[in-house]
Amino acid sequence: MNKPVNQKAWLMILPVLVCVAFSAILPLMTVVNYSVQDIIDPERRVFVGTEWFASVMRDPELHEALLRQLGFSLAVLLVEIPLGVLLALSMPAEGWKASAVLVIVALSLLIPWNVVGTIWQIYGRADIGLLGASLSAMGVDYNYTGNATDAWLTVLVMDVWHWTPLVALLGYAGLRAIPDAYYQAARIDGASKFAVFRYIQLPKMRGVLMIAVLLRFMDSFMIYTEPFVLTGGGPGNATTFLSQFLTQKAVGQFDLGPAAAFSLIYFLIILLLCFILYNGMQALGTTDKTEAAHG
Repeated sequence: MNKPVNQKAWLMILPVLVCVAFSAILPLMTVVNYSVQDIIDPERRVFVGTEWFASVMRDPELHEALLRQLGFSLAVLLVEIPLGVLLALSMPAEGWKASAVLVIVALSLLIPWNVVGTIWQIYGRADIGLLGASLSAMGVDYNYTGNATDAWLTVLVMDVWHWTPLVALLGYAGLRAIPDAYYQAARIDGASKFAVFRYIQLPKMRGVLMIAVLLRFMDSFMIYTEPFVLTGGGPGNATTFLSQFLTQKAVGQFDLGPAAAFSLIYFLIILLLCFILYNGMQALGTTDKTEAAHG
């Protein structure tokens, strides 16, 4: 005789489902609705099908913003992941020093995004900012408000300063989860520090590093507040990333139809690239395991 199924568990997750519906599903459906209509005024709407999607995909400014965004996100991953791993490896493993370093490392993560932009806005000024004044004193012509390269590099360095500690903390957690038996076996075999990192630490950190890569990619691909406060997207369009391009469409020009279509395309681009990153890292992990087994 089959036992009756207890349906009370659904009552426990019902509040979560309701919150998700109101915070994600319903707004998404609203955006889908706007993306297929031409909103002439609050009372007049015309169904246009995929016209806005085709229009957005042909926009050369979108292509430029996408390439700019991809370059920035790739630079963020290439800098922050190795730097975060190095920082995690150099942090104390135990004692009061470990606690103190953890708190110090995490300080930048506590600062709100708009405040980060304001800090670097002042920090980079040649008249009162430490960075700008120091570079000017060394004879470097640095001007993040007038030079496109300086602006892009300043936004990159600002993001590295703000978010590398997240990678370091995730890597540190992965390192602390490695049993001491692995290190004892490595010492017995006379393994070098690089060998310990290559065959013990890096494989054991792969899970948390995958989380770090996905989090940093998604967050950098949606960056808005920091460059908006720091440079306003300029000079020109040097730091106008996809999120700011979308905001200009929706708020600045009030083109709700094209903005809604672009937001869906934006969402699908992030999903696709995260899928590629995840499967690429999974495939790399499988290859490493195979090499280690044959070795």
